[in-house]
Amino acid sequence: MPFSAPPPASGEPYVLSASLDNARHLSSLLRAVHFQDHATCFATASGLRVTVEDAKCIQANAFIQAEIFQEFAVQEESVMFRINLSVLLDCLTIFGTSSLPGTSTALRMCYRGYGYPLMLFLEEGGVVTVCKINTQEPEELLDFDFCSTKVVNKIILQSEGLREAFAELDMTSEVLQITMSPDKPYFRLSTFGNAGSAHLDYPRDSDLIEAFHCNQTQTNRYKISLLKPSTKALALSCKVSIRTDAQGFLSLQYMIRNEDGQICFVEYYCCPDENITEAEL
Repeated sequence: MPFSAPPPASGEPYVLSASLDNARHLSSLLRAVHFQDHATCFATASGLRVTVEDAKCIQANAFIQAEIFQEFAVQEESVMFRINLSVLLDCLTIFGTSSLPGTSTALRMCYRGYGYPLMLFLEEGGVVTVCKINTQEPEELLDFDFCSTKVVNKIILQSEGLREAFAELDMTSEVLQITMSPDKPYFRLSTFGNAGSAHLDYPRDSDLIEAFHCNQTQTNRYKISLLKPSTKALALSCKVSIRTDAQGFLSLQYMIRNEDGQICFVEYYCCPDENITEAEL
């Protein structure tokens, strides 16, 4: 079990304290959203959400439920701070990214509140390292307002199907076009690269599709440069939920199973690049 962190020197209680037997459960998920240096951490009694944004066009969220931790305590209704994600990942992997069989890095994470650093106590093989990472004022985050009632189309796909698609499609294309429809072609991915147009179709009864809920035909384009960071989460995941709303905003929710079989989620939101007219299809 992870060791206990010493009480704060000032006597002030920690507003957030959490412990993990295996720090890799956290670092692997954070790596899946690490496409910018800084992230916003948001903790409630339900768990920890780490959010990364770029250019107000894409947002990634890693959700680590409280049950994943051996201990998870939040003394306020919510705790929020901004942190350098690159530094946090360097600290979490200070003993290396791959441990010897049968060994793991235990983690205790503590935060005393606004203006204080995030404290990490890491232990492996009897060696303890203490890291203090400065926190910053959290910035206002985009609200994609992607509630289930606003979802127009939704497909749940085994991740291997999307991994194969990303391997086959022409990534010299600037955009990925996604068509979701209750009628043929049902689910189509298209690129427009140096070698010409390429289309990949999935029939609704494909073995790779676990759920198909499409209410209307939608065709939207998304910048591949914005979608590329999500391939980190795709590589770790076993299933992916692809959703769009009436404005064409895209949600990619990846279900990730850690080494202990526990389920976590990473979600990417992406703005559509442009509207497609019927004449272009």
